[in-house]
Amino acid sequence: MTRAFVFAALLMLSPFAFAQYSGPAVEACRDHARKELARDGASGDVIIERDASLVMERYTRKLGNQFVSSILTGNGAVVVKDAPSVELTFICLLADEKKPVFFNWLPAQHVSPLAQCRRGEEMRKQARSCLEFLLRTAESDLTMVYAHRFQEANERGDKSLAAYRASNDEWRQYRDAECRRRQDLSPAGVSPEDYQLACTIELTRRRALDMR
Repeated sequence: MTRAFVFAALLMLSPFAFAQYSGPAVEACRDHARKELARDGASGDVIIERDASLVMERYTRKLGNQFVSSILTGNGAVVVKDAPSVELTFICLLADEKKPVFFNWLPAQHVSPLAQCRRGEEMRKQARSCLEFLLRTAESDLTMVYAHRFQEANERGDKSLAAYRASNDEWRQYRDAECRRRQDLSPAGVSPEDYQLACTIELTRRRALDMR
């Protein structure tokens, strides 16, 4: 089934949706995703979040020659060994609740660093080093974005360049202060230091998106 059919399905969704779906389609779509990973030569386990974002849309019509009775959407992840999990959203088209016919991952928005470093048992044992790796990655990404914005500001003159530098300095002060504040709000089972580090990653990623 082509991506064009998927987009058509999303545009023509039935208004009849059931929030926090928990029926057999969840495991059926998960098994389908696992088989597709194996077929593509990728390793890892598939997780589908059973949260408020897990929604079943009743569809009951054809996409091309394929009958689709429902569309399951939600959040999930691919957990690989010795690496942060890949956080994703998904769409799964089903002929019936136990028969998926199409599954596709999409990049997740606002990915949780703690989730990335705590989904797999092995990664939980080395959560700090995982978070430190994610921070280095986020800082590297932000540095590349800053390089482009620096060039733009420099071309506009000294006033623009001074404003650019002040913005970056003040943002970093805010980030560090905010994450120190959140350190005292760490949930059970998460060290305050890890929670602060996760906050730093989240805000750094957000800054890179804002600056693009």
